Order: sequence, then structure tokens, then C-alpha cells
Amino acid sequence: MELGLIGLGKMGGNMAVRWMKHGHRVVVNARTRASVDRVMADGAEGAYSQEELVQRLSAPRVVWLMVPEQTVDAVLESLLPLLSPADLVVDGGNSWYKETIRRAESVRAAGIEYVDVGTSGGVWGLTEGYSMMVGGEADAVERIRPLLEALAPAPDRGWGHVGPAGAGHFVKMIHNGIEYGMMQAYAEGFSIMEAKEEFGLDLHQVAEIWRHGSVIRSWLLDLAANALADDTSLSEIAPYVADSGEGRWTVAEAIELDRAAPVITLSLLQRLASRDETSYSDRMLAVLRNQFGGHDVKREE
Repeated sequence: MELGLIGLGKMGGNMAVRWMKHGHRVVVNARTRASVDRVMADGAEGAYSQEELVQRLSAPRVVWLMVPEQTVDAVLESLLPLLSPADLVVDGGNSWYKETIRRAESVRAAGIEYVDVGTSGGVWGLTEGYSMMVGGEADAVERIRPLLEALAPAPDRGWGHVGPAGAGHFVKMIHNGIEYGMMQAYAEGFSIMEAKEEFGLDLHQVAEIWRHGSVIRSWLLDLAANALADDTSLSEIAPYVADSGEGRWTVAEAIELDRAAPVITLSLLQRLASRDETSYSDRMLAVLRNQFGGHDVKREE
């Protein structure tokens, strides 16, 4: 099978390599020539424009997008006039599911099929395979089955058609919200152990113990063990945690559906707190304690 791939970040480039290993022909395009050249070195065919990419593919075409959510509309605006009815576009990035529903309706009006694939696996997907949550019409999903089976850990495992357009990105959004909570729990637990200085705990050893037989073992714990093997103090890592936006969308969805999600919500807020270098709210707390109780205030040095 052949496909065009637009977007060659770490995940996109690795996905191209995995497809090629399974015998699929991949034509790639990206914002920069350097990105195209890099994946061409791995065996992909390069296209330095969307026009060239479309021309290199046989109709009916499959074009897979791995671009940031904020650029999807711009890519579609330039891509769709180049495509023909019965072509198929896949959004494999982290798009907000409501935008995916809107885009699917717009694309289908032009006679082009649209599938959303919420993709998890990160930099490990190249060797371990990707988990994929797929939304769209059943016929369209079946059409790209060989591509999904090539990316998955096994053809019959790690992926599935979960519902209509938007469902794939919705399930991936919730997946990432759960991930926030799990990561926060691990981080807090290891922080408490790190503070118990009198025990002199080897946190890498603890992580390795928990990885086997423990009820809290997981791939995230495996990754924690990897990180702690290099530096248990994490002294070179800044205490700043970014977010991709999917945690925010999950919390907003919980509110909209009247479903309590305190763990995911608090883990998101903790990430936001990690970026506050001035912490005005904490300063206000300190001064209020001083005002009502005469408690000492620590001054900046």
C-alpha cells in the first residue's frame, strides 16, 4: 500500500520508517527540506511541496497528517484543492475532537473521506508499536487497515475502530488525561521517598522492585526507572512541566458532562503551578497569614 505523510516530527518520522519496514510505499512532505531529506535517508520518497506529494500518489490516495493541532486547518486548506473524490485524509495528531468533527463534515462535503487516529507511543513507537484509537466511517477505516496493522504492536492488538468521526481523538484525549493523573501520582510518591533522608532510599532500586509483581507496575514506571538509573536526584532537570492541551480538554469535557475528575484536574493544575516562577498566589497566602495571625513572612534575599 502507498500513502503520503505530511509532518515529520519525531513521531511522524518514526511512523514512516515503521510503514516502510512493513513494505508500504511512503511519500513524505514537511515544512522544511531538511526534514524531508532526513526521512528520505531512511528510504522514503521525498516531496518538497504538497502538489508534488499528491502527484506522486496513485488515486484514490491516502494522505496522513502528523502536524500540530493548530496547523491542521491551514494544511487542509492547501491540501484539499489538490485531492480528488474518493481520496482519504487521516489526522493522526492530537486534535480536539470537536474540531475533528467539524473538519470531517467539511472534508466529506468535497467527497473526500476523513479518519481521525489518536496515536500513543511517543518515541518508543518505532520499536514497540503504537496504540491507536480510530474514528470515522467503517469503510474508510477498513481501507487503511494495513497501515494501522503495520503501526500497531501486533496486527490484532493495540488499535481499534472506536466510533464515528471525532471518537478516536476523544478517546485519545481521555487517555492523555488519565496519563496526567498517573504521572502525578508517581511523581508525588517518589518525592515523598526522596524527602525521607534518614532511610537513604535508592529510588532507582525501589522503581525496579515495583516493576515486577507490584500492583502499580506500568510502562510509566518502567520509564521512571530508566530516568532514575541516570540520576536519582534529577538535579539537572528544571521543575517545569509543559502540557500538550489534552489534559485541559479532558477537564473541560468532564465539567461539560457533569462528571467529577478531581485527580486529572489537580494533576493539570500542578503542571500549571510548576511554571509559576513568581508564585503570586503563594506570596498572597504568606502575607494573609501575617495579616491575620502575625506569622513571620520569609523575605526574598
